[in-house]
Amino acid sequence: MKKLRILVLLHPDLMPPDSLKGHSEKDINVWKTEYDVVSTLRSAGHEVMPLGVQYELKPIRDAIEEFKADVAFNLLEQFHGETAYDTNVASYLELLKIPYTGCNPRGLMLARGKALSKKLVAYHRIPVPAFAVFPKRRKVKRPARLGFPLIVKSVSEDASVGIAQASVVENDEKLEERVHFIHEKVGTDALVEQYIEGRELYVGVLGNERLRVFPVWELEFGDMAEGGHSIATAKVKHDLEYQEKLGIKSGPAKDLSPELRTRISNVAKRICRTLELDGYSRVDFRLSADGIPYFLEANPNPEIAKVEDFAEAAAKDGIKYRDLLNRIVTLAIQRATVAGS
Repeated sequence: MKKLRILVLLHPDLMPPDSLKGHSEKDINVWKTEYDVVSTLRSAGHEVMPLGVQYELKPIRDAIEEFKADVAFNLLEQFHGETAYDTNVASYLELLKIPYTGCNPRGLMLARGKALSKKLVAYHRIPVPAFAVFPKRRKVKRPARLGFPLIVKSVSEDASVGIAQASVVENDEKLEERVHFIHEKVGTDALVEQYIEGRELYVGVLGNERLRVFPVWELEFGDMAEGGHSIATAKVKHDLEYQEKLGIKSGPAKDLSPELRTRISNVAKRICRTLELDGYSRVDFRLSADGIPYFLEANPNPEIAKVEDFAEAAAKDGIKYRDLLNRIVTLAIQRATVAGS
C-alpha cells in the first residue's frame, strides 16, 4: 500500500519507547501493543505520530491538522478513565471525517453492553448462557431460571476486570456477596450468567462488509483446573509469572471436527453482523462438553500485539503482522470512502 501519515491514538501512560533495549519483559508487557503497532507501521514505511489522549479531544483535532494525518490508528480503550467513552472517541473521529481503525461507534456500544449484546444474539437463536442483570442499589434476588453454579461479572467492563475464582458461586449467599463486590469495587451493575464448564475459545474476525474468520484459538488453563475453575481471570490474562507457573497458554484449538469449526466460524460471522462490528474483532465462546459453542461476549478492537491471540491467529491464517496492520488501515480508509460516497 502507499505510504501514509498515521496518527496513533493511545493512553499517555502507554507511550512506547523507540527501542526495547534496557526494558524488562514485565515493562514491555505493559505497552507491547503500542510498541508493536508504532514500530511495525514505521518499518512498513509509514510516517507515524503517536499521540497520548486521556482527558481532552481537542489535541486529536490539532494533531490531525498539524500532522496532516491520512488515518487515525485508534488504540484507545477508554477516555477520561471510562471504558464506555471509547464510543465517543470513535464518534468524534467520524465528525472530523478522518478514517480511523477499528470498530464503528454503534458496534462499540452494542458490544460494550454485554446484556444487550446477549439479548440480540439470543434473538437470532445463537446459544447464550442463561443470564440476568443485577442493578446497583437493588436487592439481590436470583430468578428461578438461574441454577447454580453461576458466574458474576461486570455488565460493561472488559471481562477480566473483577473476575477471580470467587466469581463462580454455588449458593445465594455467595451470589449476593459477589454481586455487591462488583457494585462496590468495579462500580457497575453485575451480570450473572450460567457457568458453562468447558473450553474457552476465541475467534478473530477481520473485515467490514466481507468478513474473514481466523482459525479458532483456545485458552488452555494448564494446571489451573486442578485447583479451581477454568476461567479467564485477570491473573490468567495478564500475569506472566502466573501463566508460566501453571502452564497457561493459548494456541490453535485442537480436536475440533471440521463441522464444528465451520459452525463456530459461521456463528462468529453472524454475531459480528448482528452487533454491527467492523474493522477487527474477537468473539469469545465457551464450548460445553456436549459440543455446543455458547456465546460469551464480543470484543471490538481486541488486543493486537504481535504475540497475542488475534495476531497469532492471523499469522496461522497466512497474514503476517505487518500485512495485518496494513489491512486494518486499509479497512479504515475503505469504510470512510463508502461513508463519504
